[in-house]
Amino acid sequence: MRKPLVAALFALVITGAGVAPAVAAPAPAAASTSTSVSAVKVDTKAAAPTLQAVSLAGTVALSNCSGSVIRFPNSADSDPALVLSNGHCLETGFPAPGEVIVDQASSRTFGLLNSAGTRVATLRASKVAYSTMTDTDVTIYQLTSTYTTIKNSYGISALTVQDTHPTVGTAITVASGYWKRLYNCSIDGFAYRLKEGDWTWKDSIRYTSACNTIGGTSGSPVIDQATGKVVAVNNTGNEDGETCTVNNPCEVDASGNVTIHPGINYAEETYQIPACFTTGNKLNLSASGCTLPKP
Repeated sequence: MRKPLVAALFALVITGAGVAPAVAAPAPAAASTSTSVSAVKVDTKAAAPTLQAVSLAGTVALSNCSGSVIRFPNSADSDPALVLSNGHCLETGFPAPGEVIVDQASSRTFGLLNSAGTRVATLRASKVAYSTMTDTDVTIYQLTSTYTTIKNSYGISALTVQDTHPTVGTAITVASGYWKRLYNCSIDGFAYRLKEGDWTWKDSIRYTSACNTIGGTSGSPVIDQATGKVVAVNNTGNEDGETCTVNNPCEVDASGNVTIHPGINYAEETYQIPACFTTGNKLNLSASGCTLPKP
């Protein structure tokens, strides 16, 4: 998993990097491919200028991870807003393999960012609508605020989740609300199965090497640069070259062959989520087309 912040800060202390919360970590040497919003620099390895610029507007900072305010194609402005992050960012701990959590009370808070990465508000959850680390790695919080309230009060619109499967070669941005940092790369391919420790995820996105995400970027939205829509949620990477261990996921193909990509990072697709939320942004795991794991 792309470690929650406690582990990330430990790693940064060892390497001598700064650890102030919600501040972009010092960029690596010349090979850096991320964009620090506070530096207002354009990444020279970003996608072609014909693609729209992606900002941090609508992203959120959690206590230990990143996330984003999301909506679905059929969401109404009057619906309670939702926040997307990882299953392994859940405040009560990692869901066990096979565990699915729905409608769990939560009062977790989120720092809402504008396009410049400035925190403009604190949003609060009313519940965990859905969380699992089985087949995917996702937590969706329902907020006490509606989309209209957030837009009118802070000028921030939710990010729309794409309801179709992403494609290889798509230029993407991983937008980390925690670090106020943008990582630009492309979709390199898809892992039939991605196995890490006791957990297995299906049809995961593999990034090209430019998205060198770090601990604390867990839960960041993966945004299609051409459409501005969310196509995945950032969650892990092979850090040490090990095989199928925690923080060292391996790919397993349909024939059972195992491969690893040291230093390469991954995300879990989100196109299947909109079918599971119906009128009023209500979770309905029995809805037509909903394939998310059930309790």
